[in-house]
Amino acid sequence: MSVVHRPTEPKLSAHDRVYRGLRNRIMFGKMSPGEHLTLRGIGKEFEVSMTPAREAVQRLVAEGALSMSASGRVSTPELSNDRIEELAALRALIEVELASRALPRAHLALIDRLQAINGTIADAVSNRDAVGYIRTNLDFHRTLYLRAQAPAMLAMAETVWLQLGPTMRALYGRLRRTEAPQFHRLIISALKAGDEPGLRLAVRSDVTQGLRLLTG
Repeated sequence: MSVVHRPTEPKLSAHDRVYRGLRNRIMFGKMSPGEHLTLRGIGKEFEVSMTPAREAVQRLVAEGALSMSASGRVSTPELSNDRIEELAALRALIEVELASRALPRAHLALIDRLQAINGTIADAVSNRDAVGYIRTNLDFHRTLYLRAQAPAMLAMAETVWLQLGPTMRALYGRLRRTEAPQFHRLIISALKAGDEPGLRLAVRSDVTQGLRLLTG
């Protein structure tokens, strides 16, 4: 009897493990704006030396997810109104284009998947789970945008999400949501109808409306 050997996933380096862990924490709003970190604390949490902790932090600083002062103090950024408006505009430009490119490939299985994710978002809202809400909301958008088959554009969108993560946590507290975002239903309806103008409008409204509340 032959034994089938399944390929195993490559083991992450210490640097990648710290980077991915911090990246998810920031993107999904597990950290608030202006929250401080120390390399020693990161190293202790992830059980790594100072070098991979420093490398991961430097990579996140380069991506705009963390800021570092001249003295080496590391924190999540506190975005100005102008910066929030800039990132909201980037979301509108990039994500509307991704949605438009995804539309011709929006098969019924994708629409069913988006409806299921939207149900999960509603559960997070009812449970007042801010992190769960942000994570599943981004999953909704990523699932749609993957159909665009535009990986460079999606990577740009994810960098914007990463920079906005802590701010999205602050936004969630201000919105006091009681249901899933209304524009998600409009996105799904436009996909079903093959309505590109309606889809572009729904995505643009969804990704910018909430952020504007923070700058009002």
